Amino acid sequence: MKTTLTHEIKDLGQIVLVFQGGGALGAYQVGVYQALQEAGIQPDWVIGTSIGAINAALIAGNAPEERLDKLTEFWTRVEHGKVFEGPFGHLLSPMRTMSAIMTGIPSFFAPNPMAFMGQKVPLGAESAGYYSVEPLRRTLSDLVDFDRIQSGQMRLTIGAANVRTSEMVYFDSQNTEIDVRHILASGALPPAFPAVRIDGELYWDGGIVSNTPVEAVFDDHPRKNALVFAVHLWNPHGTEPKSIWEVANRQKDIQYSSRAHSHIKRQRQLHRLRHVVQQLSTLVPDGATTEENLALLRSYGCETKIHVVRLLAPQLDHEDHTKDIDFSPKGIRERWEAGFAHTVEMLAQAPWRAPSDPLEGFVLHEAMGGQILDVPPA
Repeated sequence: MKTTLTHEIKDLGQIVLVFQGGGALGAYQVGVYQALQEAGIQPDWVIGTSIGAINAALIAGNAPEERLDKLTEFWTRVEHGKVFEGPFGHLLSPMRTMSAIMTGIPSFFAPNPMAFMGQKVPLGAESAGYYSVEPLRRTLSDLVDFDRIQSGQMRLTIGAANVRTSEMVYFDSQNTEIDVRHILASGALPPAFPAVRIDGELYWDGGIVSNTPVEAVFDDHPRKNALVFAVHLWNPHGTEPKSIWEVANRQKDIQYSSRAHSHIKRQRQLHRLRHVVQQLSTLVPDGATTEENLALLRSYGCETKIHVVRLLAPQLDHEDHTKDIDFSPKGIRERWEAGFAHTVEMLAQAPWRAPSDPLEGFVLHEAMGGQILDVPPA
């Protein structure tokens, strides 16, 4: 059964994992990867922003048989706040959050004392943050083989925001020698973490521009047939907030879900138009235009078919706007288990098997809590 599923998926084209940013919420992505690995599915290309970039680097920077162990090691190292767990752990979550703010997260970040001397203290462009990420630099250096990433065995793309131009930049292992700086830059969320300098430019967390790096797949040249697992951590849907506490939580979900719906809707429309152009170009009568003009016309068309399965992390009981720094063992475990369960159910349903319109080059399947909802064309 596993072999049949693997061959079926491979026939759809390249397998792509797209990881959104979201701090501690990224444990969900590890569950997704574990389920794929146990099903015998290994990605050809991994794309990530912020914590998604870290998980992506741990996957691309290790041999297949070591990837889950390295992911487990990373998330074990960054566990924090076990002392605040128990039957009434949700009541102690403010104390856990304050502990993280005051002391940092092991193997991830530590307070930068000079930053707390005053907001106008000159710290330097590469140190202007409330925390130092030197612990994360050491952790990634331990757990990621950057030579392996450079070998090209798996493609890795990392999203970061250029501080000077405010543009989203994607560092791609196909044309860039990715090292630990690129991963740190992708997660350099201001003002907590300082910008990272790469080739003379400063970069911040890509999530402040676009936390949904699925666009990298559709802007790729040449495009290829693909099955894309887009793993989202922030819920674009929510209820009306009735308190300032709930407002803070909902505001964060909206901000970091990062126009995922509009991005995907636009890409579906564009890819449908590419298919239309491709079909229209075959109807041009001989002699109606020059070969050069016809070739130019056809270059705007595309015949590829891309299936996108969007997996969405659940909202846990008692979570609030500090959920992205909830590195408690319980929080990590619950999100990991949810990612695994959702992906196992999604693979069993295999939504890509359903018939689709030949003009529809972008087929979207929404996996909401494991339930697959086929989305009609825009």
